[in-house]
Amino acid sequence: MNDKDMLNDYLAMIKSSLATYANVIAETGDSQLRSTFQQMRNQDEQRQYQIAQTAMQKGYYKPAAPAAPNDIQQVKSELTSSSS
Repeated sequence: MNDKDMLNDYLAMIKSSLATYANVIAETGDSQLRSTFQQMRNQDEQRQYQIAQTAMQKGYYKPAAPAAPNDIQQVKSELTSSSS
């Protein structure tokens, strides 16, 4: 397996892990256990960021182009008005 495949597999694994943490945290009633899962999620988020940065530096991953400011404002307005 080459570096690109390993990084992509690792990123996919962390992405799945983060989704699982979100579900577990939402369902956990014990505050100490919830805090532990939140810390684990935070560590995985940091790890994901570092691996993504490495993948970008090596040219293995190219993120989507940044959204235009007016598109961001439109989405923000829509989300804000729908929650009121």
